Amino acid sequence: MPSAPSHTAEETRLLGAMPGDPMDDIELRSVQLHNPVARTGSLTSITDLRRIQTDKGDLLVAVQGDTTKPAILTYHDLGLNYATSFAGFFNYPSMRGLLENFCVYHVNAPGQEENASTFPEDFTYPTLDELAAQLLFVLSHFGLKSVIGFGIGAGANILTRFALQQPDKVDALCLINCSSTAAGWIEWGYQLMNARNLRSKGMTQGVLDYLMWHHFGRNPEERNLDLVQVYKSYFERSINPVNLAMFIDAYIKRTDLNIARTPSGSPTNSGVTLKMPVLNVTGALSPHIDDTVTFNGRLEPTKTNWMKISDCGLVMEEQPGKLAEAFRLFLQGEGYAVGALNRVGAKFGRSASQEILG
Repeated sequence: MPSAPSHTAEETRLLGAMPGDPMDDIELRSVQLHNPVARTGSLTSITDLRRIQTDKGDLLVAVQGDTTKPAILTYHDLGLNYATSFAGFFNYPSMRGLLENFCVYHVNAPGQEENASTFPEDFTYPTLDELAAQLLFVLSHFGLKSVIGFGIGAGANILTRFALQQPDKVDALCLINCSSTAAGWIEWGYQLMNARNLRSKGMTQGVLDYLMWHHFGRNPEERNLDLVQVYKSYFERSINPVNLAMFIDAYIKRTDLNIARTPSGSPTNSGVTLKMPVLNVTGALSPHIDDTVTFNGRLEPTKTNWMKISDCGLVMEEQPGKLAEAFRLFLQGEGYAVGALNRVGAKFGRSASQEILG
């Protein structure tokens, strides 16, 4: 049976304590509060839906936008798929405007799409490194020289691995709730139990509660009851439990990314870390804040923006307007044409730690 190292931060999160944060040194008060967008469960303007053959099985990829424009490649989190993870966010008005300048390629992890056929018990699900390596097949299929990665949770970890494997193929990364370490003991134990229950019993109350905590943090009903009911209904009715168990199993067996920022005064190539710009995002009510802080400490400070967005756990659903404007500022700072920026009077600076307030 595989083991996992013990992490104090992981235990703190799972026991429900939310640590204070020392990194709130810059506030973007000019970013306004937006109400969460109503979820449609699907992405508008999908122009193509393809199954792409890779060395580890097929991937379902949805194309949204004009394929002649610069590419954004998304990857979703546990329990979701390309549509349920990104529909609300990419249907948000300011994100629809952004798509005039980009094409989005939504990658679905193997077997996580709705109505997916159940993998046989002897199916070997790809490791996270293998899931990352599959993305090279996606780029080759569509003739993409490079992409901007946009991922959340497990998907953020996979995109980070791809960026480490193929640094010349990734121009920039927007990562939400990204973990750079191996699973801690408590996460490993809970998720191992979840995977076993999904295989033997389907979506139990315990698995449902964990998935809601994983995405929203504590007490999401107090913030948006309707949104919570949508997610609970999806988890209960639309997930293939065996396939999800395999994805969870791959995630809890993840290895440490083994990255570290370059020590001050050392040659710039002495540290092994991400070389492209990174927008590292979390929500103030997310259970994954510590993960993003640890991750931030392992990235090049001159190429990293760390951001905590207030009043939310699941940033894309609870504060889509704030995230959309932050993403647009980030892309603008990297020289991309993103159109007019409304209501924002600040620009990102390198090595910035920011808290967006309501």
